[in-house]
Amino acid sequence: MRLALWLLALFAVAVAVALGLSQQAGTVTVFLPPYRIDLSLNLTLIGLTALFVLLYLALRGMAGLWVLPEQARRWRLQQRERSAQSLMLNAQIGWMTGRYLRARKAALQALAQVESLLSSDQAEDSSARLALMRSVLHLLAAESAHVLRDEKARDTHLQHVFEPPSGLRSALRSEVQDAARLNAARWALHDRDERSAHQFLNQLPQGTARRTLALRLRLKADRMGQLHLPALDTARLLAKHGAFSPTAAASLVRGLAMASIEDCRDANQLHSTWRLLQAQERATPEVAVHAAKRLLVFKGDAALALQWLLPAWQAVSHSDTDNLDSPVRYRLIEVLAQALQTLAPDSEWLARVEQSRLANPRSVELQYLSGMVCLRHSLWGKAQQLLEQAAPRLQSSELKRSAWRALAELAEQKGDTAQALACWKLSASA
Repeated sequence: MRLALWLLALFAVAVAVALGLSQQAGTVTVFLPPYRIDLSLNLTLIGLTALFVLLYLALRGMAGLWVLPEQARRWRLQQRERSAQSLMLNAQIGWMTGRYLRARKAALQALAQVESLLSSDQAEDSSARLALMRSVLHLLAAESAHVLRDEKARDTHLQHVFEPPSGLRSALRSEVQDAARLNAARWALHDRDERSAHQFLNQLPQGTARRTLALRLRLKADRMGQLHLPALDTARLLAKHGAFSPTAAASLVRGLAMASIEDCRDANQLHSTWRLLQAQERATPEVAVHAAKRLLVFKGDAALALQWLLPAWQAVSHSDTDNLDSPVRYRLIEVLAQALQTLAPDSEWLARVEQSRLANPRSVELQYLSGMVCLRHSLWGKAQQLLEQAAPRLQSSELKRSAWRALAELAEQKGDTAQALACWKLSASA
């Protein structure tokens, strides 16, 4: 249908042109003494049109001949640039497939071609693209050299990246240099050189430094350098960005918080570190128990230790009976007993422990703790009854030794030497 319409339109145009030319009766006379030439107006118009077309085509042909050398030069430059791009792709494929020698060779060949193009003063229109290729090729060569343990070549290529050609835009130059710093930090961590890694990471702009990749590298560097408090801040940012699963993030933050507490050397430093922890971290039973234990080791305020342990005690004492004999509960009971033995008798804690024991009658650890608290409150009979029931069934060796020691002391107070000696022997063999 479309072809038929085109044919009809063509015939209509032909008819219109024929009718128009047939109705013109004008004549054009050209005098060339001693000659006179008479031409029809239609023939004159057709001749002028043909002459114009011929002149136009001739001028276009001459212009094409004039620019032919320039086009040939551009074609040669494009071929050389395409060859360099092909070598760069080969280097990337070799690096990704683990063929580092081949990747390094291809990158060096591409670098030689790019350098020759940049130094030829004939690639002004593509200088920015060539400069970017040069930087990427230096990074690929440095990466391959690092894997091949050629540190000298790696550092040389890295230095070239930090000195890009002037044809590269400032924003793109900054991105390339940030990529170089991130790779250099990763290489330093691989070489166990956390100081150099921190130097490269500290040179990053603020926006780049808050990216997930940079935060991961900083976390590794902080942990390698035993900088647990800075590592804890970095882990919080990574958890906020969703870099880890919730379980892994909680485990990482908990471990770093406990390591920060372990780094403390006195009670004042421990107080400062505790204040730097977030509320959720302070409420974690493992962290609270570790902090309270360290505070008691430093001969700190036992009342403050009990205050730190209170959220953990509430969380553990209200847990299911399946988790009553967990290691966290062992440590919590041990630290609570130690803190309560240090302080003056506290009826409030006595009520808490007794209420928790009655709510969980199968918990041997709560029977032990209740017996130790009763012992501190001079409730000798009840303390002896609870400890005698709990001591043989305790799973923790430390708690078992403590229970038998308490029973031995109670027997000595009563003057029962045989019972005391038996309890001391059981304590020693626990």
